[in-house]
Amino acid sequence: MKQKILDAFNFRHACKEFDPEKRISDEDFAFILETARLSPSSFGFEPWHFLIVQDMKVREKLAEHCWGGKKQFPTASHLVIGLVKKGCFMRWDSEYVQDFMRYVQELPEDIVKMKGDFFRKFEEEDFDLLCSDRALVDWATHQAYLPLANMMTAAALIGIDSCPMEGFHKKSMEAALHRELGIDLDKYTMAYAVAFGHRKNDPRPKTRRPMDAITTWIKGD
Repeated sequence: MKQKILDAFNFRHACKEFDPEKRISDEDFAFILETARLSPSSFGFEPWHFLIVQDMKVREKLAEHCWGGKKQFPTASHLVIGLVKKGCFMRWDSEYVQDFMRYVQELPEDIVKMKGDFFRKFEEEDFDLLCSDRALVDWATHQAYLPLANMMTAAALIGIDSCPMEGFHKKSMEAALHRELGIDLDKYTMAYAVAFGHRKNDPRPKTRRPMDAITTWIKGD
């Protein structure tokens, strides 16, 4: 099992162009999405939403604003746009957070109050997140990268390629999402796109720093 996981990590690469003739089955893509749904987030508040864009005409219009996806958008079997909730939704006292504790996490009222107070302290003091909407959005975006990583790893485990993309013009891309898909920009901002499919060409060998360059051990007695 360990070697299978390492093989998947070595298989995974940022695929720059997919074979448009090879499609991912509904079953396999449902598996990939389920790993996103089951991903962890800080306090478990899941500040994300995923758009699966299969309309090729819409992809073509979105690709105009994504300089890093010119080949991936038209050739990928599946394209996912990762959205993140705006800061006002992620405040400790927001309706979203309060309802999430009650109706998703199904916490009793005394625990809702206790967790809410703890989350308030976390936002106000520990991470100073209430200083700006940008701070809250950045914090929420950090959470959204957890399901991204899980989707790519899950895909690699079953032999499916992927490519995460931040190479887009954020303002014009979000305007296109609003114009083409009706995305509420008062509610969401875009974090990334990720394409899935099967590689057209083999990648070059993977390069990474050695383990001793990225780790420091603090050993006890």
